[in-house]
Amino acid sequence: MKKGTDNMSGRIFQSVVLQLKEGTDKAIGVIDSEGNVVACNELSEIGEKWEGAVGRINSAADGFAEFEGKLFKPLSGWSARFDYAVFVHGVDEQARLICSMAAVALNGAKSYFEGKYDKASFIRSIILGNILLGDIYTRAKELHFAPELSWTVLLIRLPEQEDSNTALDVIQGLFPDRQVDFVLNVGDADIAVIKQISDNAESREIYLLAKQIENALSDKISAHCLIGVGTIARSLQELAKSYKEARIAIEVGRVFETEKTIISYENLGIGRLIYQLPTTLCEMFLQEVFKMNPIDSLDHETLFTINKFFENNLNVSETARKLFVHRNTLVYRLEKIKKLTGLDLREFDDAITFKVALMVKKYLVSRGIDS
Repeated sequence: MKKGTDNMSGRIFQSVVLQLKEGTDKAIGVIDSEGNVVACNELSEIGEKWEGAVGRINSAADGFAEFEGKLFKPLSGWSARFDYAVFVHGVDEQARLICSMAAVALNGAKSYFEGKYDKASFIRSIILGNILLGDIYTRAKELHFAPELSWTVLLIRLPEQEDSNTALDVIQGLFPDRQVDFVLNVGDADIAVIKQISDNAESREIYLLAKQIENALSDKISAHCLIGVGTIARSLQELAKSYKEARIAIEVGRVFETEKTIISYENLGIGRLIYQLPTTLCEMFLQEVFKMNPIDSLDHETLFTINKFFENNLNVSETARKLFVHRNTLVYRLEKIKKLTGLDLREFDDAITFKVALMVKKYLVSRGIDS
């Protein structure tokens, strides 16, 4: 955070702790994540640095930490590590009560500060749709955002059992400038990365950025994730759209691109169209295609043969070679499929219909619908 912004938060916190002094004779203050005292009703302590308190606060099990006769409680934040913590001189029950009450008041001040002055909170409001489009320009001007910037939005989805706060810290380490690039918790298992890019950035560059994140999570905390990539946002107003696209990329990719861990919205193809169809329409399509027998009548070996046939571009000889069967054996299987379904996969139009039907079936299964 820039020093000017730090000074602004310190003034807001100082206003609160001075008011709290009227209700107690104990010293109350706030330290930042580096241990600097940024506010205190004992003015002589402002500017002191208590580095030893930082580790205690980050490892505190019950929300409170003790250090050199003082009690600390971190203020609310989006990271596993605290941004600010309130402290009270003393470690008795009275100090604990005062510390808890001060934390409530200072959390309110912190929320006000973030809403008015913090760029990350502003970006978060945009992507989650919590700010009117007409207000984005005004707030961007107040926060000194350049009017014409390009951004890429990446959404990282972690396994449910993974600690998102730990993953957040790893990713933030890759993007240390929090005034330019933003790493935000946007759900129990989702982390959004909003990074400024050059106007002529190419898809390969963004893919490598996503790969860097994937590798860092794998190497440092052994976390395996999915990463959705939205289209490039050419303005702040387009960030919400790009974030939504990144979310769709993950959802569609989990159904149709199961071997991929980085999925771009731009490359979803027909899967994106199917994902947007009503399930009732999908069921009607399958019933129309498979009038003779339902798709479930095809056994595993037959479906495996069909998929191999598609993978080899409807080439009978090449598919037979990959399946280690005689060409005539494959022809016999294709004839059997034709009798069961009425579709000849050697015919281009029938092959397209069958391919789409398989994708529709896969989509319905992902939605818990057994058509």
